[in-house]
Amino acid sequence: MTDILFDQKNTPVTMDEDDVFLKGMELLYFAYRDFISWPDDVLQQHGMGRAHHRILHFINRNPGLMVADLLKLLNITKQSLSRVLSMLVDEDYVRQEIGPVDRRQRLLYLTDKGERLLTEIAEHQKEHLLKACRKAGPEAVEGFWTVLTELLNDENRADVLEHVNRT
Repeated sequence: MTDILFDQKNTPVTMDEDDVFLKGMELLYFAYRDFISWPDDVLQQHGMGRAHHRILHFINRNPGLMVADLLKLLNITKQSLSRVLSMLVDEDYVRQEIGPVDRRQRLLYLTDKGERLLTEIAEHQKEHLLKACRKAGPEAVEGFWTVLTELLNDENRADVLEHVNRT
């Protein structure tokens, strides 16, 4: 199958499915590499990695998040989470509180130290993403979101969109 796509100057470009796949895969890979390189460097200075970043991000977006809900959001095992979360708690980036109704619940919050680290990490990413969105324009951004949404697994899409679209 051949599709007509448009380049940055809105000139039609004919690409077959393999070309679309390969170019899309490589651009997605390289864009993610460059988008995450700044946070990787900052995290490495603190002895952390991407798993730490994801946990900090989701706790920040959901103060009081239960551990069980974090496991579901990240789609990881309790064992995978335990090591990383323990380090963040031990080093005072995250605090755990006991649930007010169910004492078995552990509610997660960023500490001031955790908020400062996340701000340092996200500052560059925010500038990078917003610059790209401004340059691409609103229609392209909407198309980008559509592509990302369609890349989500069908069984996860509704939950992810509910999470992403809440304010």
